[in-house]
Amino acid sequence: MEALIPVINKLQDVFNTVGADIIQLPQIVVVGTQSSGKSSVLESLVGRDILPRGTGIVTRRPLILQLVHIDPEDRRKTSEENGIEGEEWGKFLHTKNKIYTDFEEIRQEIEAETERISGNNKGISDEPIHLKIFSPHVVNLTLVDLPGITKVPVGDQPRDIEIQIKEQIVKYISNPNSIILAVTAANTDMATSEALKVAREVDPDGRRTLAVVTKLDLMDAGTDAMDILMGRVIPVKLGIIGIVNRSQLDINQKKSVADAIRDEYAFLQKKYPSLANRNGTKYLARTLNRLLMHHIRDCLPELKTRINVLAAQYQSLLNSYGEPVDDKSATLLQLITKFAAEYCHTIEGTAKYIETAELCGGARICYIFHETFGRTLESVDPLGGLTTIDVLTAIRNATGPRPALFVPEVSFELLVKRQVKRLEEPSLRCVELVHEEMQRIIQHCSNYSTQELLRFPKLHDAIVEVVTSLLRKRLPVTNEMVHNLVAIELAYINTKHPDFADACGLMNNNIEEQRRNRMRDLPSAVPRDKAAAGASQSGSASEQTDGGTGNWRGMLKKGEDGTPSDRAVPQTGLPASPQKGYAVNLLDVPVPVSRKLSAREQRDCEVIERLIKSYFLIVRKNIQDSVPKAVMHFLVNHVKDCLQSELVGQLYKTALLNDLLTESEDMAQRRNEAADMLKALQKASQVIAEIRETHLW
Repeated sequence: MEALIPVINKLQDVFNTVGADIIQLPQIVVVGTQSSGKSSVLESLVGRDILPRGTGIVTRRPLILQLVHIDPEDRRKTSEENGIEGEEWGKFLHTKNKIYTDFEEIRQEIEAETERISGNNKGISDEPIHLKIFSPHVVNLTLVDLPGITKVPVGDQPRDIEIQIKEQIVKYISNPNSIILAVTAANTDMATSEALKVAREVDPDGRRTLAVVTKLDLMDAGTDAMDILMGRVIPVKLGIIGIVNRSQLDINQKKSVADAIRDEYAFLQKKYPSLANRNGTKYLARTLNRLLMHHIRDCLPELKTRINVLAAQYQSLLNSYGEPVDDKSATLLQLITKFAAEYCHTIEGTAKYIETAELCGGARICYIFHETFGRTLESVDPLGGLTTIDVLTAIRNATGPRPALFVPEVSFELLVKRQVKRLEEPSLRCVELVHEEMQRIIQHCSNYSTQELLRFPKLHDAIVEVVTSLLRKRLPVTNEMVHNLVAIELAYINTKHPDFADACGLMNNNIEEQRRNRMRDLPSAVPRDKAAAGASQSGSASEQTDGGTGNWRGMLKKGEDGTPSDRAVPQTGLPASPQKGYAVNLLDVPVPVSRKLSAREQRDCEVIERLIKSYFLIVRKNIQDSVPKAVMHFLVNHVKDCLQSELVGQLYKTALLNDLLTESEDMAQRRNEAADMLKALQKASQVIAEIRETHLW
């Protein structure tokens, strides 16, 4: 059990070296109003004059005081090793290994260190002074002496001095692993004790608050502290202990602490004989030691877990920062290779870090090919932008001055090329979308996959620049290929294509069958030739509206109702044929749509439109298949294959090594801090592991 406090002292040392507040170690915190005797209590526990004394505010910085009990044998051994003369000595953290055997020097060092940070005119600071006292006359304790609670600022103290001191006190006592030593002077009313009030705020159950009543010898004549010490005024769970400190006169006259403790014992025997064995400095020291040990025993398992968890966290943090670079060329090559591999894996879908929020990499490219590009092509109307009049005009223009017996093939070629040309724009847009996704993969790899790159911002920027440049170089080549794919389709209209020939045969059969049906429906009284003439008068361009399946434009079926075409231009104001009352101007350009289409013209338009649609669907299918293949070959696969060599060629140069592998300014500092903290946590874990389980009980 006794071994527990030295363990906590060791832990305190470990964490003091890295200035860590992340672990809350068990310690005793002394709280009280200004001049209530806090420092005197501490001196009594140490048994030596080590703290600055006086009136007003003397303690202006937290003092973390570790008392270490040493056996005479250990003392002799240590004295021989370190050349220390005397049985007691002290050490400050800020003076490293310097050993003080003169306690007057320790007091002067505390004063000097306080003034160095807090100034010499009553100002305060929350930066602690760490002092360790080794002595055979002390019990193992860790104590924190804090500035006294004050109300009115004096000297250089700021106006909010009361708030500052209170915040500083609460910072230490709110640690759930601390024991609060609430110091109150006996010559004040216990109910007005600021120390107990502050303690109760953070420890309402009083499980870790011990009350100390000082200045028992200064009470008014005729009064005593019996009720206070018995806990009848304000009960305190851990108890109330009364002590007698040295007066300022005693201090001025250099009265020793040993004499003061002897006088205190005599006073207690005389004034409070029944309570003498449960009060006094020696009893306080033993009680504090016992409380601290029990407290440590309760805190230790949780402390152990916390240290292990933090060690794991800092280890992973340190791993993310990476090791300091020794072999720069190897590191550069390794980072370049890793980035190139990660880039390729992201495209192939074998990356370690799979994105769950959205499609990325190869999956996104696949989506662009089959969803975005595929749907866009399917939404292109084979006859979009072509009216019946356009078709008829093309047919008539293709025949020249001669009236045609058959539908001229040239008109079909001209019109089908015009429609196929419309597939070029969505194809080029597909290339652009894939290029954008390839660009996004760079960022994806930087963010998720190669954490090391974030250490070297210049290298990261250089890699992004090289990959972007490579993608930019491949874009015109891919666009050219896609442009050529459409140009190839335009270069030769293959009317012997098997699918096209089948469609033509089917279409001819349909037209013939529809013609026969219409002839069959005519009244028997009407001669066939007149019926044909009537049909030519009633036929109209409206037969271009949708009929049949999909967008196939059924023509003959709707032509029978004689409605005007939705594609035909409305009739103009002037008639094209001479009528009564109008003169004919032969120089006027005839408007071909001012009359209804003849059956022959209807049939010709329908034939051309059906042929265009049939051939367009064949070409669209080819483009839908060949554009993704071209993009994969000329852009995606080429970048995948050349990325590594391009990066090595551009960046793996001796002249660029130092510049590229310059770490971001704070990275080295953060790595060192994390390494120090990890070392401290590992050491702390080792210290705790050394405790035998038997020590806990």
